[in-house]
Amino acid sequence: AKAVKWFRKAADQGHAKAQVKLGVAYDNGKGVRQDHVEALRWYRKAAQLGEATAQFLLGTSYYQGQGVPQDYAEAFIWLSISAANGEKRASEFRDSANKELSSQDVERALVRARKLNMEIQSRKGRR
Repeated sequence: AKAVKWFRKAADQGHAKAQVKLGVAYDNGKGVRQDHVEALRWYRKAAQLGEATAQFLLGTSYYQGQGVPQDYAEAFIWLSISAANGEKRASEFRDSANKELSSQDVERALVRARKLNMEIQSRKGRR
């Protein structure tokens, strides 16, 4: 619980790695009551700051429907971004999500992923 307190303090100040750790704590119920929706909120904050691990965890949450309705297109988008940002585990999940989508859905998701990743990288460069 003490670690969670420090993660929250840093996460509230915009530290992406602390946001990931806080999300994982909520996902696993370590030091806090398990809450997948709250975990997702912290993953999303860190993902939008360019944290590849958070992008991966956000993508797998959409893939598995944990904390959000299952959404293979949204999973594909975040897993594509995560893979582009160096997260090695993302490709396998992205390829699985790909199999659940039509080719048109994949094309739309790729366009969104590129645009979103450009926005993230642009913000990251200004930090």
